[in-house]
Amino acid sequence: MTEEEKQVFNLDFNYLYGAPQSEGVFKQSCEDFNVEENLGFELTGEGEHVCLWVQKVGENTAYLARELAKFAGIPARNVSYAGLKDRQGDTKQWFSLHIPGKITPDFSTFEAPGVTILNVVRHNKKIKIGALAGNTFAIVVRDISDKSAMEKALLQVQGGVPNYFGSQRFGFDGHNVNAALLMFQGRKIKDRFKRGMYLSAARSYLFNQVVSARVKDDLHDKPILGDCVQFVANRSFFPLTELDEQSKQRLQSREVCLTAPLWGAGELTSLDDAKQYESEQLTPYQEIQAGLAKNGLKQERRPLLLVPEKFSSTWLDDKTVRVEFYLPSGCYATSVLRELIKAS
Repeated sequence: MTEEEKQVFNLDFNYLYGAPQSEGVFKQSCEDFNVEENLGFELTGEGEHVCLWVQKVGENTAYLARELAKFAGIPARNVSYAGLKDRQGDTKQWFSLHIPGKITPDFSTFEAPGVTILNVVRHNKKIKIGALAGNTFAIVVRDISDKSAMEKALLQVQGGVPNYFGSQRFGFDGHNVNAALLMFQGRKIKDRFKRGMYLSAARSYLFNQVVSARVKDDLHDKPILGDCVQFVANRSFFPLTELDEQSKQRLQSREVCLTAPLWGAGELTSLDDAKQYESEQLTPYQEIQAGLAKNGLKQERRPLLLVPEKFSSTWLDDKTVRVEFYLPSGCYATSVLRELIKAS
């Protein structure tokens, strides 16, 4: 991508609690960033798919999937996983390998730097991308410059943070959004993985823009007439056709939550004032909207706020704190961390 082709995409999304007052460092080492995947269902113990519970330290998920395929003597497309995990971290996740028949390779002899296979279980279905309930995080933040500011932020984020897609989705300096725009303008991208990555980046960018605007306008927890709200329990959603006390109580109790659009073909599912508000925020990005619709994406919704579950914090010393929390599938730990610290 040449300098002439690059457009500037603002990735400085608004903070819910104001810019963090304390500096800090996370991912100083892989051991400081722990992630454990939760599929949300039990494996059957039999079937055509061999599932591996793998701990990896400082290793790339996609690369490891290819190495497992080589070891098992199967095509790379026969290896799948629920989600990509951070390379710079100590992570545990499931891989599934399609190996029909009764013979399971001896994975105890598999060797790769930083990789340990903890369990091997047969299952009757492939583990697909996104087929997980969520992830548990244990993150050590070091070199904290202002302990009192950090303690205040630790209390604030428990009430929720903007449910932004993390900066890693957009690439350095918004590269992936730029690449999507060039693709919409006619540039051919043969690699299916890259196409998907660019589409996701563009769609996520529009979502973040709407969320950032609502944070700025103090509408992150205040419903607008026509807002699409989502049942927290089952993720189905419906528009608020009136702002009555019952609707407000359901929002306060978190039976339902406010959402923002994931762009695709068709009309926004919000109505009235909310539809007008969302349309206005996305007016500068009509070329991206058209490109996403043309590439087969559909209108969907995503919660506007992210409330970390089972949140706890432990001070290891005056400049080091460990935070632990659980996030549903598709949510980013960096969206919590950005409200806690400014990178030093």
